[in-house]
Amino acid sequence: MATLPPAAVSYSFSTPLTHFLLRFLDGHFATPADLRKLPSLSDLLDRECRDLDLDLRTLLGDKLSSVASAWVSRSQETKIILRQGDGFIPYSIPASSRRMLEVGIPLIVKEVSCIETIRLYAELSLQLEALVGELEDTSVAIISQARGDFSFSNLGRASTPILQGMAEKHEKLLNAVKTVTSIEDKLGYISSQRPQWAHLMMTVDSRVEKALAILKPQALSDHRAILASLGWPPSLSSSNVEKEKSYETPNPLSLMHGEKKDVYSQSFLILCTLQQLFIQREERKLNPLEYYQRYKCTNCSDFSRSSHLGSGLWSIDELVRPIASRMEHHFHRWSNQPKFIFALVYKITRDFMDGVDHVLQPLVDKARCMGSSVREAWVAAMVKILIDYLEKEAFPVLVERYEIRDGILLADASWLHLVDLMITFDKRMRALAISGMPCVESFLELQGMSLSLSTFSVFVEHSDWLHIWAEIELDDANEKLNPELESQKSWSISTHQQALSQMEEAELFLLSNIEDFRAPPIADSVVKIAWNMVERAFLLPTKMMKVQFIRSSMIVFLNNFFHILVQRCHNGGSYGANMDVDAMLRLAGSINVAQYLVSVLRQWSEDFRFLEMSQCDPKNEDQTGSFLKDETMRLIKLDTDFLEMTMSSILLQFDDLCRDYIDYIEQWGREQLDLQESVVDEQSLCISSSFVRALDMLKDHLYVLRLNLNSIDFLDLWRSIADGLDHFIFNSITLSVVKFTDIGVNQYKYDMRALIQIFSAFCSKPESFFPRVHESMKLLTLDKKDVANVLNMVPENGKRKQLFLQSKGVFHVTIDQAKTILRKKIF
Repeated sequence: MATLPPAAVSYSFSTPLTHFLLRFLDGHFATPADLRKLPSLSDLLDRECRDLDLDLRTLLGDKLSSVASAWVSRSQETKIILRQGDGFIPYSIPASSRRMLEVGIPLIVKEVSCIETIRLYAELSLQLEALVGELEDTSVAIISQARGDFSFSNLGRASTPILQGMAEKHEKLLNAVKTVTSIEDKLGYISSQRPQWAHLMMTVDSRVEKALAILKPQALSDHRAILASLGWPPSLSSSNVEKEKSYETPNPLSLMHGEKKDVYSQSFLILCTLQQLFIQREERKLNPLEYYQRYKCTNCSDFSRSSHLGSGLWSIDELVRPIASRMEHHFHRWSNQPKFIFALVYKITRDFMDGVDHVLQPLVDKARCMGSSVREAWVAAMVKILIDYLEKEAFPVLVERYEIRDGILLADASWLHLVDLMITFDKRMRALAISGMPCVESFLELQGMSLSLSTFSVFVEHSDWLHIWAEIELDDANEKLNPELESQKSWSISTHQQALSQMEEAELFLLSNIEDFRAPPIADSVVKIAWNMVERAFLLPTKMMKVQFIRSSMIVFLNNFFHILVQRCHNGGSYGANMDVDAMLRLAGSINVAQYLVSVLRQWSEDFRFLEMSQCDPKNEDQTGSFLKDETMRLIKLDTDFLEMTMSSILLQFDDLCRDYIDYIEQWGREQLDLQESVVDEQSLCISSSFVRALDMLKDHLYVLRLNLNSIDFLDLWRSIADGLDHFIFNSITLSVVKFTDIGVNQYKYDMRALIQIFSAFCSKPESFFPRVHESMKLLTLDKKDVANVLNMVPENGKRKQLFLQSKGVFHVTIDQAKTILRKKIF
């Protein structure tokens, strides 16, 4: 190989060589001959590079392992601290680590959370912007298509292009509804999980509202045009209503078929779905968290029954709206004959019921309006027509007549007649709504259907009308009761005297009806009239309205009757010592009436409807008493007062008739000493002549009361009378100044046994109700030795005296009273 001279060798480098590399080259390539060492030098450099690379890998592996081990250790410590959740950091951690844990990690977490929030906000904003933009574009396209030349009036002979245009428009509406549904999904999440993004929600809601303000009128307009092309509403024939003939109006919904039916069905579905969206939006705004859990967490897009029934179904309202317009003429024509108005509304509702139910219910189910009944919505919408008429036309006229009636009862009669028509109409309409659905009436009431199916909801916004109605019902109730009050037959008590077995005697206290209470017919009349007002109150849609109506009518009616009872007893005869049988019968009849009404009011109070009303009754603030608590307590007081009047009158008469008997007893001390040796046989004694009149009076009065008074009150009465007689005789005779010989004791015992025997007709042991008289007879029959033992006992032996008296069967007479009685005994 030829060698080049040094001058001919040239080197060219794109990058200047370092001094270290220049020295290395000069040391190994000083002369051209050194170029022969190049292969060996290259091998040497390759070996050194491999060795250095191996050393570097080993060093990096060892250092990385130590670093990773240290990091894992710190990670475990950090995880333990974070899991504690209370901010406690062990003192064993180095200061630098503690600083990082106390300050650094919270800042890192905060920054990461902020970044995540910003990312989520940006993603949702972009998604909402795209959806809202799509919705707005669809709305503009629908408006542009609506300005075309398409006319639904020529639907019957529409060509294929026109039908395709309708299908395209319906498709756009459905796409718009789906877009709004997607927007609602995201807004529901934001409102429940990110309520602080209120500005974003307000902005989106504002734009969506503008789009919906376009979609809803357009959908309604198209639906109305389709209905008109179908021939809806049909002609309303009023002649058949006036003649009360059964004539069924043809239903265009049942007659449509083919493309017309497809177009109407599509429009119906769009309205249902659109209404569903509106309801969901309202619920989301009212209660975001509940809305999110109901519609999103449960993956359910059905709107609830209670949410939409108050406003009805838009598609049903569109069916009813043109019918209402045509019915206005007939309403004005029959303003003085409201029965025809109610009949017309019922007839139209019934004639179209089957067609509406069979054709539209499957569409409602297809629109996922679960729980919605087209039958109920149709009936409710027709009822609303009548409510509007009553509110705008009928009741204002009646109110004006009532205010200027000046004693003329024509306004009251017209009002009550209208209410009767409303009651009958509501029953018939409710029967239509639940026909074919057994056992759902109570369910409808629980779900609030009574409000939408009741014409009495007209009073919801007119409390003054409700008050006038209550006054009219009260006046009518008083008018019905007045003839009964004047009739003596209404106050008469039917008595049935018969022998009863012991079992039948026990059953006498199980009172269940007016015959058991022996109440006169007036009580049944009062109950029926009062319950009639209660039933009318139950027709009202809200609890507070029911409370107001009952308080203004039935309660006032009952209180007036209570006052009549009191006046009848006080003004109907003589009481006290001069009470006659007629007065006693008046008291007995009033007692029976009061006791019967107490039983009736208690039964009413257990009715769940009264229990519900008691919870919202302003007079029951603590919600502890029943709704009729005050009236029940007043009746109980009247019953007690009448019983006390009866008892006191009998006792006063007995006292008056016993005056001669008491005067005669005071002479026993002298007369009995003269007769001590001549008459000693108790069998030859007879009842004291001066005591006979009192016993006869007592026996006659108790007999009359037993026949005419209810068993419960008679039981209380005769026991009270027995207790009063026991006190009277014990204090007036036994503890008096009279002295008793053996003959006197026998006469006293004979008279008292005759008295006690009167009460044997009411119980098996009448002496138990005369404890003092009965025990005083036991004391008077003690022998001389026992009397001496009691009288001679020292005062300190009071307990011994008491035990001795109890051994003789004396429990109700005190020791002092016993000593007084025993001192009167003459041996």
